[in-house]
Amino acid sequence: MTLQECYAALGGDYQEVLGRLRSESLVQKFLLKFPDDPSYSLLETSLAAENWPEAFRGAHTIKGVCQNLSFTALYRSSSQLCDALRDGFHPQALPLAHQVEQDYRQTMAAIQAFRSSLPA
Repeated sequence: MTLQECYAALGGDYQEVLGRLRSESLVQKFLLKFPDDPSYSLLETSLAAENWPEAFRGAHTIKGVCQNLSFTALYRSSSQLCDALRDGFHPQALPLAHQVEQDYRQTMAAIQAFRSSLPA
């Protein structure tokens, strides 16, 4: 799998991130670091605990990272969730959190497939 194919699989914009980071090696470096980011775990645990300020923080961090890496699908859903949690709980938050989960799983699956395709 190429880096460009990985971006297509995760619903991202490869040309945009390449324009921002200017190097395929930098794009790859930051893409492969994404699974280690604790923001999604923070979001999950905070939502489960109904800790809305921390859930907002997790969604906001995911949104920022995804914007920088041009993970378009996950950026959009996390941005909407961030807006819903900005002032505390909003009834829209739970369906939006479900969409973030779906987009996150798609992103992680694409990154794992890309990582698996790299030479050892």
